[in-house]
Amino acid sequence: MESFTEVWNLVCDYCKSRITEIAFSTWIGRIEPLTLDFSNGTAVLQVPNELHRQTVLHYYKDLLEEAFRQVFSQEIQIRLITPEEAKPEAKREDEAAASENYEFTFDTFIVGPSNKFAHAASMAVASKPASLYNPLFIYGNSGLGKTHLLYAIRSEINRTHPDMNIIYIKGDEFTNELIEAIRRGTTGDFHNRYRRADVLLVDDIQFIAGKDSTQEEFFHTFNTLYEAKKQIVLTSDRPPKDIQTLEERLLTRFEWGLTADIQPPDFETRIAIIKRKAELLKIDLPDGVIEYIANRLKNNIRQLEGAVKKMKAFHLLNGDPYNIQTAQAAISDIINNDQPTPVTVEKIIDEVARTFGTTAEEIRSSRRSANISNARQVAMYVVREITDMSMESIGQEFGGRDHSTVVYALQQIDEKTARDPKIKATVNDIIKNIRDR
Repeated sequence: MESFTEVWNLVCDYCKSRITEIAFSTWIGRIEPLTLDFSNGTAVLQVPNELHRQTVLHYYKDLLEEAFRQVFSQEIQIRLITPEEAKPEAKREDEAAASENYEFTFDTFIVGPSNKFAHAASMAVASKPASLYNPLFIYGNSGLGKTHLLYAIRSEINRTHPDMNIIYIKGDEFTNELIEAIRRGTTGDFHNRYRRADVLLVDDIQFIAGKDSTQEEFFHTFNTLYEAKKQIVLTSDRPPKDIQTLEERLLTRFEWGLTADIQPPDFETRIAIIKRKAELLKIDLPDGVIEYIANRLKNNIRQLEGAVKKMKAFHLLNGDPYNIQTAQAAISDIINNDQPTPVTVEKIIDEVARTFGTTAEEIRSSRRSANISNARQVAMYVVREITDMSMESIGQEFGGRDHSTVVYALQQIDEKTARDPKIKATVNDIIKNIRDR
């Protein structure tokens, strides 16, 4: 079913925004869409083998069904089958549509006053790695094209210097890989992977802030690459000086090269982005529809592109015309979803665990070492700050602790943040990182 094959990209986009690139490529990226039946609310997906099916069902089933719900505004249950179970006529026809990375090049990046400087700097770095701006630090709000520029740099250097070793990683993935390397005793391999890169691209570098072991490791990685005249490009949602718990030695190094910001696109740029996306998707949008979208989605390029994708999805699946009414439906979905992602206790505990160099299991456990106890108290404090949970409910999430334990934890963190600016900055960064995910 060709229409389902194309619409599957929307589901993948949603999943990419919720899990790491490695997890996506390993488990979601290898899934093939076969059939979608709205009458019974079922999507049939093909996985490579039984192990893959069991892993996806255990870890990613809820995410996939949430993604379908976001895309189609209705409940869709997924059914996973292996190649042996799949009917030949239902198999995917177009393997080339598996990835949209073809979009992330300099040719498809729409340049306007809000991003002209960052685009020019990225082009310069891609044309002469480590010769002009090193490091290049790009910052701006989510959805404005920072990741697009990183992919474009990678694509261009791959084209002109195919022998170069280019590594792209997200800040939180760097932390997770380091923790795993320490656990397994493979830090030597970890060092070799990153310190032998010719080009290191790190997205959302702000997520290493406040994590002492990660900052220590990245400091040495940065120095090794910089001294070897290797290119480093970093992105963040804020300039280096505004990353509160970033070590001074890293702050200094991040500002050694060139810092470039990206701002929300102006009206003319938004029009151009919508037209370019429509061209890539091979659809013809009337000017009135394009202006309608551009006038209502002003601060996020990803939303502009998402609106065009949704219109094509509505057309492919329901035969909806490319008119104002369809645009209204697409934008309505986006605007309704343009709220902070619901914050779960799991997300909070995971972020606190990474910051304090411990694990979620230890935070929930009865262990009372100073570091774990402090991390537990901070986690309780953050849960109370950014959720509506009661004291009793918070206690249940932390190993069934009672109300008084939670109250004591909140009092302790209140006192510590009042007298210690570093602790206050750490807590604030944890809250910001969770809300920005």
